[in-house]
Amino acid sequence: MSTEANTDKLEKLINEYGRTQERFSLIGGYETQEKFNKICSRFYINKDLLKQNYNILSGGEKTRVNLAKLLLTQPDILLLDEPTNHLDIHSLEFLEELILKYKGTVLIVSHDRYFLDKVINKTVLLENGKGNIYYGNYSYFLKEDERRTLTQFENYKNQQKQIEKMKESITTLRKFGELAGNEMFFKRAKNIEKRLEKMEIIDRVDLNKKALDLKFNIKSRSGNDVLKIENLEKKFDQKVIFKDANLTLNYGEKVALIGENGSGKSTLIKIILGQDINFDGKLKLGTAIKFGYISQNIIFEDNDKTVLDYFLEGNNFSETEARNKLARYGFRQENVFKRIGKLSGGEKVRIILMKLIQKDINFLILDEPTNHIDIDTREILEEALKEYKGTVLFISHDRFFINAIANRILNIED
Repeated sequence: MSTEANTDKLEKLINEYGRTQERFSLIGGYETQEKFNKICSRFYINKDLLKQNYNILSGGEKTRVNLAKLLLTQPDILLLDEPTNHLDIHSLEFLEELILKYKGTVLIVSHDRYFLDKVINKTVLLENGKGNIYYGNYSYFLKEDERRTLTQFENYKNQQKQIEKMKESITTLRKFGELAGNEMFFKRAKNIEKRLEKMEIIDRVDLNKKALDLKFNIKSRSGNDVLKIENLEKKFDQKVIFKDANLTLNYGEKVALIGENGSGKSTLIKIILGQDINFDGKLKLGTAIKFGYISQNIIFEDNDKTVLDYFLEGNNFSETEARNKLARYGFRQENVFKRIGKLSGGEKVRIILMKLIQKDINFLILDEPTNHIDIDTREILEEALKEYKGTVLFISHDRFFINAIANRILNIED
C-alpha cells in the first residue's frame, strides 16, 4: 500500500475518532464518566470491587453498589429503602448532597433522623392502616404530630363527654315516655339514637407510646480508670490498621467511635474485648470491669431456642415473671415462643438489650446499636443511655444518636 493510501486511511480514522468523541461529548459521556468516578470514590467502589460477582458481595457492599447504580441512571422516581444502612458518615454526606440536587421524585424509607432532616420536605406517617401527611422534614413532623395528637386527644375527650350526655338523654327520655305513656318522648330518644349512629367516632390516641422498659441498673461500679491503650499497632498482612494509637477512657464517659468503613473501629472493639490478641502495644483494663456488648452482626449460638427459653437462660425467674418482663419489651402472648432465628433485626437488638439490663453491667460496648431498630426504640435507647451511670463506648454512623449520647467523639482516620 502506498504512503498516500496510508495517509488517507489514517485521516479517515482520525476523522471517525473525532466524530465519535463529539457524539460521546454531546450525549454527556464525559460528564457521566466524571460522575461515575466521583460516585465510586465516595462509595468506596474500587476496581477490585467492580470485578467481583455481585452475589458474593456483603450487605454493605451491595447497598453501596445499588445506590451508585441508581444515582448514575437518574430515573424519574427514586425509591430508597433504608439507604443509609452500612454507610459511613463520609458516604452519608455525599448521598445527602446527591439527593438534594436530584431533579426527580425521591421516596425514602429510613430511620435515620439526621438524614431525614437534611433531605426530605414531606413526611408520611403510616399508622393503624392510615397514612398521615406532614409538609416538612422530620423535626417539623415531630412538632406537628405532637400538636395533632394533643388536639385529637382533646377532641376525643370532648366527643366522649358528648356521647355520654346523649346516652343519658336517651335513657331519661325513655323513662319519661314509659311514665307518661307519651310516644313523643320515644321519638325524641330515637332521633338522638340516629344522630349517635351517624356520628364519626374519633379514635382514642395513646399519649404514652413508648412502652419499652430500658433502664440499666448498676450495682457495682468500676474504678475511675476504665481503659488505657498505649502505642497500639495492628496489621492485617501488610495493611497497617493502627500505628502508635493511644486511648484513655474514664468511668462515666460516653464515647462515640467514628471513622470511614474499614478504618478499624470494629477491630479496636475486638481488641478491647479480648477477641483479638494479635497486636503490639499495651492495653490495660481498670478494676471491677463488667462488660456488656452488642455486636453489629448479632449471632445466637442456638437459633432454635424460643425467646422465652433464651431469656430464662442464666436468669432466676419463674416462667410467669419472665413473660411479664418480656411483655415490657414487646414480646407478648405467642411471641414469646418465637424461634430466635426467626426474629427481625430490631427484635434481636431488643432481646439482647433485655438480657443486658438484667445483669450488673458497668461498661457498655455497642457496635452500631441503632441498626435495624425503629425510631421510637432508638429514642427509648437514647434516654436509657443518657441516664446510664456507667461507661459507654459505641460505634455509630447515626449522627442524631451520636449528638444525643456522646460527650466525646474519637475519629479514626487513615
